[in-house]
Amino acid sequence: MKHYKFGYTAIIGRPNVGKSTILNRLIGQKIAITTNKAQTTRRRINGILTTAEAQIVFVDTPGLHKPVDKLGECLVEEAKSAVPDVDLVLFVVDGSTSAGRGDKWIVGNVLKQYNGEMIIVANKYDLEKDFNKREENLLTYKTLFEKNYPCVKISAKTGRNFDTLLNNIIRKLPIGEKVYDDEIITDETMRNIARELIREKILLYTHDEIPHSVAVIIDSYEEKENIDSICAQIIVEQETQKGIIIGKNASLLKKIGTEARKELEFTLNKKVYLDLQVKVIKDWRKKSKDLDKMY
Repeated sequence: MKHYKFGYTAIIGRPNVGKSTILNRLIGQKIAITTNKAQTTRRRINGILTTAEAQIVFVDTPGLHKPVDKLGECLVEEAKSAVPDVDLVLFVVDGSTSAGRGDKWIVGNVLKQYNGEMIIVANKYDLEKDFNKREENLLTYKTLFEKNYPCVKISAKTGRNFDTLLNNIIRKLPIGEKVYDDEIITDETMRNIARELIREKILLYTHDEIPHSVAVIIDSYEEKENIDSICAQIIVEQETQKGIIIGKNASLLKKIGTEARKELEFTLNKKVYLDLQVKVIKDWRKKSKDLDKMY
């Protein structure tokens, strides 16, 4: 008779390697926002998968990089703090390229002191068509470690080899009992989910001058029987950025609000009233004061 498994699994990697997409596919629905822009994930997000064999709490972390401002320092600490207490680390890499400075920085500054179980997850592996080159790429990641960690080649976009990945994860977890009810897929609050969905829409509909300098603060979240009422501030660093987000005749702000509201209504299965305001706080990413509530 097989023993039931329970454990925490951190998803670690540099920006834009597909960590949040992997989490959403493992869970089976969207709980983490995803865009093609770096630093989309800013806080750890727990996704909970319950199967007949195991309950796994996946900890999605911000992309790890050498920080250049106070916000970057916070993101790195957010990711680093997830590692010591987990049962397993998924080190997600871009399998279509060889290991770069970012991967080496993560190993040297975050994973070097970790002595637990680890799986190297080579996402985007299929983008490199030359088999020999693919294998050479994988070797550059494996040789970053003294231990011989297993490597699973996947495509987060297509779902290729996710069964193999899940089987490997369950195999590495300790024996334990369920902590969460079967239907729970995240322990995030709706305030946090609302904040992240709003920020996702901003990232999707704005260009390079906006994403890293934007934050969202939920001023109020009122739950009623038939409708949830949410008031939020979009924070930027410059007046020009405020103008970009508002758009001509407030067209872009309306689009951001409409798309965020639709997704919130789908998530909650109820009506949502969403009020968005835009505020300038100059150079907020460089200041320690109030940074915790901003990112």
